[in-house]
Amino acid sequence: MSSVFDPSAYQSLLAPKVERLRELLAPFSAPEPVVFESPREHYRLRAEFRLWREDGQRHYAMFAPGEKHKAILIEDFPIASQRINALMPRLKAAWQASETLSNRLFQVEFLTTLAGDAMITLCYHRPLDDEWEAAARELTAELDVSLVGRSKGKRLVIGRDYAVEKLDVAGRTFSYRQPEGAFTQPNGAVNQKMLNWAFEAIGERDDDLLELYCGNGNFTLPLATRVRQVLATEISKTSVNAALHNLDENGVDNVRLVRLSAEELTEALNEVRPFRRLQGIDLKSYQFGTVFVDPPRAGMDPDTCELTRRFERILYISCNPETLAANIAQLHDTHRIERCALFDQFPYTHHMESGVLLVRR
Repeated sequence: MSSVFDPSAYQSLLAPKVERLRELLAPFSAPEPVVFESPREHYRLRAEFRLWREDGQRHYAMFAPGEKHKAILIEDFPIASQRINALMPRLKAAWQASETLSNRLFQVEFLTTLAGDAMITLCYHRPLDDEWEAAARELTAELDVSLVGRSKGKRLVIGRDYAVEKLDVAGRTFSYRQPEGAFTQPNGAVNQKMLNWAFEAIGERDDDLLELYCGNGNFTLPLATRVRQVLATEISKTSVNAALHNLDENGVDNVRLVRLSAEELTEALNEVRPFRRLQGIDLKSYQFGTVFVDPPRAGMDPDTCELTRRFERILYISCNPETLAANIAQLHDTHRIERCALFDQFPYTHHMESGVLLVRR
């Protein structure tokens, strides 16, 4: 299925994804997936453009996969948020009017939120000087955004180096700091649906939760309100710092966060070797009932997958249904699929996000 923006074709493009997930999970007697649709347009909160010179001007541009020399010039971007579409022509006019802003500018990144915040990153093939900073401050005030300038080995921040998001889960609003350059869910409306699905799927528990790959705490915050306590892991220092801020900002005080990879935590729980970063944490004091995983596209490695088998419940969010199916195949003899969902994070493409709740047989 090729990427094509056509809101009238939305359902016909979604149907093959639903069928694909059904087929992949059919060997495991999965229930019918609950399907969470995306807004038809203005759903993407992030956008990244290269700049392409034509007729003496720089234009927003994208390239087809594998094609580096034939640019597709972009004037507007209907899949991106309304805020991004409003900012694009104003930013373009600013760099066209200013040699200081346009000189050696080669890439622009936008990050917006459902809460209305916006941050722009400008990337340069030259050092950034005081003249650039003065022009950038004027631009920041004019556009009402935060702005980050990047050049080799240097980063200048005008305003904040993060955007603020607010997401509603089961009647409560959670606030998130989303750092520049760190991963965030691109489709905010569908992300909010994922959070609510996960919140409902885990249920009200009187035991503990282990979370692997917690990122900035996207799922951690609401899920922590459903359990006694949480041990969460994340390897990215930027994401760990954001998650710690987000926990504090939202008054969530039953989470311990450690900067370990899923593989390292597996070694710790299997008592293969000790880790200084776990100093002061008694792993044996936890009464884990559920493990929550949201791994990268490669899925869980075999050892981590084997670790999750110990838990009564495995709540799994996946950005790759093939590796999800492979992981479930490893666990199928001890766990069955109780819930299944498809989240259409990436409409008009073949990509999908899915979720399953596995419970011990």
